Amino acid sequence: MGFLEELKALFPPGRVLTREAELAPYESDALTAYRKRPLAVVLPERKAEVVEAVRLCHRHGVPFVARGSGTSLSGGSLPVEGGLVIALNRMNRILRLDPRARIAVVEPGVVNLEVSRAAAPYGLYYAPDPSSQPISTIGGNVAFNSGGAHCLKYGMTAGHVLALEVVTPEGEVVRLGGESLEGVGPDLHGFFVGTEGLLGVALEITLRLLPKPEAYHTLLAAYGSLEAAGNAVSQVIRSGLLPGAMEIMDRLAIEAAEAAVKAGYPQAEALLIVELEGPKEEVEEEAKLLAQVIQESGATEVRIAQSEAERQAIWKGRKAAFSAVGRLSPDYIVQDGVVPRSRLGEALKEIGRLSQEYGLRVANVFHAGDGNLHPLVLYDGKKPGELERAEELAGEILKLCVRLGGSLTGEHGIGVEKKGYMPEMFATEDLLAMERVKEALDPKGLANRGKVLPGYGQGPHPGEVYA
Repeated sequence: MGFLEELKALFPPGRVLTREAELAPYESDALTAYRKRPLAVVLPERKAEVVEAVRLCHRHGVPFVARGSGTSLSGGSLPVEGGLVIALNRMNRILRLDPRARIAVVEPGVVNLEVSRAAAPYGLYYAPDPSSQPISTIGGNVAFNSGGAHCLKYGMTAGHVLALEVVTPEGEVVRLGGESLEGVGPDLHGFFVGTEGLLGVALEITLRLLPKPEAYHTLLAAYGSLEAAGNAVSQVIRSGLLPGAMEIMDRLAIEAAEAAVKAGYPQAEALLIVELEGPKEEVEEEAKLLAQVIQESGATEVRIAQSEAERQAIWKGRKAAFSAVGRLSPDYIVQDGVVPRSRLGEALKEIGRLSQEYGLRVANVFHAGDGNLHPLVLYDGKKPGELERAEELAGEILKLCVRLGGSLTGEHGIGVEKKGYMPEMFATEDLLAMERVKEALDPKGLANRGKVLPGYGQGPHPGEVYA
């Protein structure tokens, strides 16, 4: 019996997709410039079905990709041509929520925001908040170690995952970590988070929940230049404050967000959003210091949210910025390189220069608190050569980030988009070490083949594992 026949025997009718029209929605993720046609898509509803699908792939040597909502911006959930897509959206149950232990055990298809909604009646929430949180899944967040606006204070997904149940590329089911906040032994679940599906598929995820902050203080400051806003971030951190979030939007992003959601932003070259959160008395004292720092930073206008509705309006514009940029350009590439906070102003100035050099507009909206840039390179894919020029510009921005002492990615991952730039950041020996880990846990190179690793020391599968 062939692979497809065995696959169809494992799943009920309607949960194995093979027709061209059925496969079309899975050909790409949010990085729409890249497309691949999978052999098939399966829609498991139980973890046993995922395990059986992975074991079948291992027996037949068929590569596979696990996929949630497909919001990856690096091509991380792009199918492998001729491979299997394991779509996990139907595995969307919160299996257990323990308010006393402050944990939630969830399936990989649970949407990020649904965890906080379920925890809200107990005064708890799930801290990582990527802009895609209304649609991105916890499984995808785990694969890419997602962050979000509030990762400055609370850290990335890895800091909020206590345990994982995983099926390895060879079909073995293992448990990593535990429910205790204090782990014992190697941090294997932390090692798995952020590996972009190269080491297996998460079947069940135990998350840490936090008490909801008692009070918020949300400030919006306008600046005459993007560089000035970037420098203000360094001034806030130097003052000793640790805000829950600090975000920057440039003029193009502001215009797009206003057109999309009418957030009521002032007209400016750049906006800085700073949010303090915590105990009421502490926030009140920190707000005084923040006001002084922002005044000294040269802000041209300052607004403070006076109600929860005003706070939500400020964040609505920021969270909508990525999709809103589609109003300015038919196509765009999003990067997410990281630079040291102290060099933010320098990086933004150079991005502006590169934008002029390449003749392409760049909108900037990013997590300023941890230096995680999100430049959006705008282009028109219908114009010959413009995609290639946009990719070249995006690559120059990544090289700039590494040159300034930063990294290639903050949360979007390497995927297929950035793997060619890995040698800019890592020595050959480093890349070979990564490949040895991959080969030890996935000898056939089946799990998310062709992602992240650029092809150093291709091992037993030259030209295939890292195609």
